[in-house]
Amino acid sequence: MERKQASDYPQEVLDLFHEYQHGDMSRRDFIEKLQKFAVGGVTAMAIYESLKPNYAWAQQVKTDDARIKASRETVQSPEGNGHITGYFVHPASGSKFPGVIVIHENRGLNPYIEDVARRFALAGYVAYAPDGLTSVGGYPGDDEKGAAKFREVNGPKMLEDFVASAKWLKANPLCTGKIGAVGFCFGGGIVNQLAVRLDGDLAAGAPFYGRQPSAEDTAKITAPLQLHYADPAKDPGVGNGIAPFVAALKANHKVYEEYVYDGAQHGFHNDTTPRYDEAAAKLAWQRTLDWFGKYVKG
Repeated sequence: MERKQASDYPQEVLDLFHEYQHGDMSRRDFIEKLQKFAVGGVTAMAIYESLKPNYAWAQQVKTDDARIKASRETVQSPEGNGHITGYFVHPASGSKFPGVIVIHENRGLNPYIEDVARRFALAGYVAYAPDGLTSVGGYPGDDEKGAAKFREVNGPKMLEDFVASAKWLKANPLCTGKIGAVGFCFGGGIVNQLAVRLDGDLAAGAPFYGRQPSAEDTAKITAPLQLHYADPAKDPGVGNGIAPFVAALKANHKVYEEYVYDGAQHGFHNDTTPRYDEAAAKLAWQRTLDWFGKYVKG
């Protein structure tokens, strides 16, 4: 399939896709609303298919790369859904590594997130990417089905599953005991919540276009945070929360950096869809590596 960019679509189409992905619109309504953009022989279904993720685009690190070792690991979560499984990956050589927990979007542990975990392994980290859909059978191999399953999960218990995963990673024999957290969309919001919950157990966080905590919860954060946001004009749902969050971080004298990527769409780091913005994604990734290099490796 030819790779398209966000600029190939009217912003309204991208906004509709965003609503659909976040469960605010049924598939039938989404296809129906696409009809007005179906011109010149291009059908609404063709537009829809072009917007869906293509995982082949996202594989920057092959699953059998000899430089890394990967496995599926289960973490006990008595306060959550009982247990959670995830993708565990680390450099093939060495005995102790700083850790990174990688939190997925609202579709479960898909190949894009697994690849992000492998990228961290190549950067010298032991990474764990838990699957929040474990309690409903796990990621089903399809983002559309994953989004539907996501709405079946007990949200508060899933948060406890992620907290348990972070603590498990920190205590893992392969980890130095210092961990960072990175997450995207829903996962970005979870990173912010982990920063609220984990106190000194989290060395640093890098939430990508994640929902922000309340001012009261922000006061509880101790981990340095590096915030990555899409253009607020293109992602108002998250963008409207930037200023209050930054104000609360400042008022409570927290360590943070804030980056807004002008022109970038929500999901700009996800290199499986047309919303991917290569320049913004690469810059945000390097900034994240530098941030974790300072606070998690250091």
